[in-house]
Amino acid sequence: MKKFYLFLMTGIIALAFTACGGQKKNADGREAVDLTGAGATFPLPFYTMSFKTYGESHADKVSYGGIGSGGGVRNLKDGIVDFAGSDAFLSDDEMKEMKPVVHIPTCMGAVVMAYNIPGVASLSLSGEVIADIYAGKITKWNDKRLQEINPDVTLPAKDIILVFRSDGSGTTFVFTDYLTKVSENWKNTYGSGKTVDFPVGQAAKGNPGVAGIISQTPYSLGYIGSEYAFAQKLNYASVYNKRGELIKPSTESISAAAGDIPQDTRCSITDAATEGAYPISCFTWLLIYKEQNYSDRSLAQAQATVALMQYMLSDSVQSTTATVHYAPLPKKAVELSLQNLKTVTYNGQPIVK
Repeated sequence: MKKFYLFLMTGIIALAFTACGGQKKNADGREAVDLTGAGATFPLPFYTMSFKTYGESHADKVSYGGIGSGGGVRNLKDGIVDFAGSDAFLSDDEMKEMKPVVHIPTCMGAVVMAYNIPGVASLSLSGEVIADIYAGKITKWNDKRLQEINPDVTLPAKDIILVFRSDGSGTTFVFTDYLTKVSENWKNTYGSGKTVDFPVGQAAKGNPGVAGIISQTPYSLGYIGSEYAFAQKLNYASVYNKRGELIKPSTESISAAAGDIPQDTRCSITDAATEGAYPISCFTWLLIYKEQNYSDRSLAQAQATVALMQYMLSDSVQSTTATVHYAPLPKKAVELSLQNLKTVTYNGQPIVK
């Protein structure tokens, strides 16, 4: 396979993890190989941790470039990576443009509304208000509608400095998918997608880029993965959910958003109607080709790719999600994913026996 060494690319967050000591085979006798992935920055802290522990117990080397979900999907489509990371499941149209793809969810997470208002440690938002802020209809922090849902907070008469993603982003997909469910104006005017023509605000690359601008810019507001808010020590808002409950993102409120999961695991869980659900929750996926013989890949690479997917679904990995502010997969999602891995083939032959 033509290797795409992401860790040499300028401006890209990259990870490379491998076991020490020159081991050439895995414990099961499988030949050690290099695996390369690229995509979403939303789960990057979780992948950093998980791929590191994988490298400590396996001879395979895993490299992952955080270039955004859109970039990861493009790399998979071009056949230059073993797997792609995406917070947005492939649409039916995208699936038609590619060879059959298997979606493997790895964890659940939250897109949080991070803000930087000096002296304001607590903020409440609603979906309608968030949509109108990003539509440019609400421009001041002390706007009447913001003040009404924050009666005990003195909000400043300052412009809201908005930040959004410049790159093709699954985080943007999750955020705008939510906005289309809570605002008819947003749905009809801007819609949802990995890239959206935001009418106001400034662009930044990746979750780290958005978090960096918010941390350095008073009176700013932006959408980021929850772990990035924790890492930068940013404040983030509680958001009213579909039931009218004011919810802070947490492992429990993210897990509460999980509903019925289809066989292929492609589903949106934003604006969930369940009690205690944080409304901007999501799954994030690793995407692999159902037929693994492409771009001169070896059987060993195919076997290693499936082994990595199985590892990400294991109890030992799922039990660590909360340590980096994500939530574990529901049991049903794990069961369906393990079933789907049994359909992955090399030269038409199942890899999982």
